Amino acid sequence: MFQSRGSRPRSKAALFMLLVAAGVLAGNTPMAQAQDDPAPKVETENPFPGRFPAPSIDGGTAWLNCSGPISLEDLRGKIVLLDFWTYCCINCIHVLPDLKFLEQKYPDQLVVIGVHSAKFDNEKESENIREAVVRYEIEHPVVNDANMVIARKYAFNSWPTFVLIDPEGNFVGRQPGEGNRELFDRVIGQMVEYHREKGTLDETPVRFDLEREKEPDRPLKYPGKVLADETGNRLFISDSNHNRIVISSLDGKLIDVIGSGKIGSADGNFETASFDHPHGMELVGETLYVADTENHLIRSVDLKSKTVSTLAGTGSQARVRLQKGKLRETALNSPWDVRALDGVLYIAMAGPHQLWKHKIGSDTVELYAGNGREDIVDGPLAASSLAQPSAIKTDGKSLFVVDSEGSAIREIQDGMVTTIVGPHDLPRGRSLFEFGDIDGVGDQVRLQHPIGVAYHDGMLYVADTYNDKIKQVNIKTRESKSWLGTGERGAGLDPVQMNEPAGLEAANGHLFIADTNNHRILKVNLATKETSVLTVDGLTHPVSTASEPPAELVEGEAEKSSTVTIAAGKEATLTVDFEFTDDYKLNKLAPVAYQLKAVGQQNVVDPSVLGKRKKADSDDVSASVTVPLTGESGEAVLELSIAYQYCRDGVGGVCKFASKKWLIPVKVDPAAKTSDVKLIAKP
Repeated sequence: MFQSRGSRPRSKAALFMLLVAAGVLAGNTPMAQAQDDPAPKVETENPFPGRFPAPSIDGGTAWLNCSGPISLEDLRGKIVLLDFWTYCCINCIHVLPDLKFLEQKYPDQLVVIGVHSAKFDNEKESENIREAVVRYEIEHPVVNDANMVIARKYAFNSWPTFVLIDPEGNFVGRQPGEGNRELFDRVIGQMVEYHREKGTLDETPVRFDLEREKEPDRPLKYPGKVLADETGNRLFISDSNHNRIVISSLDGKLIDVIGSGKIGSADGNFETASFDHPHGMELVGETLYVADTENHLIRSVDLKSKTVSTLAGTGSQARVRLQKGKLRETALNSPWDVRALDGVLYIAMAGPHQLWKHKIGSDTVELYAGNGREDIVDGPLAASSLAQPSAIKTDGKSLFVVDSEGSAIREIQDGMVTTIVGPHDLPRGRSLFEFGDIDGVGDQVRLQHPIGVAYHDGMLYVADTYNDKIKQVNIKTRESKSWLGTGERGAGLDPVQMNEPAGLEAANGHLFIADTNNHRILKVNLATKETSVLTVDGLTHPVSTASEPPAELVEGEAEKSSTVTIAAGKEATLTVDFEFTDDYKLNKLAPVAYQLKAVGQQNVVDPSVLGKRKKADSDDVSASVTVPLTGESGEAVLELSIAYQYCRDGVGGVCKFASKKWLIPVKVDPAAKTSDVKLIAKP
């Protein structure tokens, strides 16, 4: 049984037994045990001896965030960390900051490879994974292991699981679950020290062709939730990947924007406050509560004074499960939605699979429902099990909860949790794996990772996210039926197509849909199903106001060339010939960047081109830079910096990064017969 792994404490012995039970990889060693191996007696002793060659990572159906397939042979000399994940999994989302920390600390020594081993059918599609890679801002290569080929080689059985491979291609160990940043930091640090001394560590920088670099700027970027205020004629949109809240009228007139667009947790006015991928919202009077998901905070927005403050959370993810605490002293864990009922703010806490509550006006936050075990089990509040609750709605009496990982819709009333539609109370957590696209009644219904819900006139409207549909659920009869969407990913309006819709809200006879992967809001007439795109007039993507000068393209000392004499004229050409080995060529998908400067005073080069980063013309083995001249005679010392990527045969998933800087004394003489300067670069 595959399962998600959180951050619950577990002994090293228990981890070891878990891995032995998996059985496929003889000698499998948990990282927690590996890092406690006896310290080497001499500097050259391998801190992790007795390893064996790691299985290949061949067998995926597609590679993302790189220009082609990658093999462990391509990565020889690098420390490799495999991350077995699936993009629905909250635990897998939680470890992304840890991976980014390690990638930034060991940029030239470590390569992370995401091995996407899907839980849901929808997650096996490469285009859907690509959207998740961009949405989660992942910066390392990801292979779609749709058929679990790589997973089987590594005896994978839970999300997330990490495997560490040394620079010589040997399996070092593996570790399941989240909360292992410090462990991996220690182990990788030891590996860097040993292999650097041994000479087996390749510290050449590598670069990858990231999916996000192919994305255009948009007014909305992966909007997660919507909230309507009928009385005030306002629609609140969590523009999640722009890290802001957009306020428009119900017909699309821009009213205001809350947040600078930068990732952060700063309180302040609308222009300076910051969020980190906010999702659910609730309006109480003129206070807007926001689930600031990746900050693990609940924010409070005063719409009259136009200020943002922090209501609850410490800014760090909760690692222990508390029952109650002070608002600003109690850590939260991925709050995904908020809803108010009878003076209480309820919080869908996706991380620990629970609902929490805050009595508005008090100084505490506390557990409300869910025992913390990821499952779909009905019963009293404390004994019930939830599975990544991601949305809450109310009819004024009950709470309706979307349990995404269990593909179920729950109702909470009179201290009891019951399931309206979807599987529940199945043995051994089987409810988490009963999903599909089946209309019907109650337990017969199958959804696929729903994320949103709206209430209108006795009906629930459910964003059946991974089925790309909206379902209508009759609360009394528990009947569920497909209401909108063909079930095929797309952006059409006749018939209506969606791409992982998430947030829903009913208002003024319409259903508003956050069509997340289409970066748009749909407005649907509840009576006729007539559908249109709600365009927010005047809304643009966040623009940085920074006016800093360009950074140095290449750091370090420059190589001084001999003085060159060129003819006076309109332009000169600097040509760089690259001397590669082993069939390497320039990466055609990555431009050769250059920066030209003048050292001291000069009058021969047009000053408008100096100091700017530009793209050079290039082929497989050379690049050229055109330098406009003033036409005057004289001398100058030019500093040319170039940065480039090179790959074997010009293709492939792993491209190495190199750079070079020259100081070139130049003399411009009308009598000279050439305007060409030749340079050589060896990576």
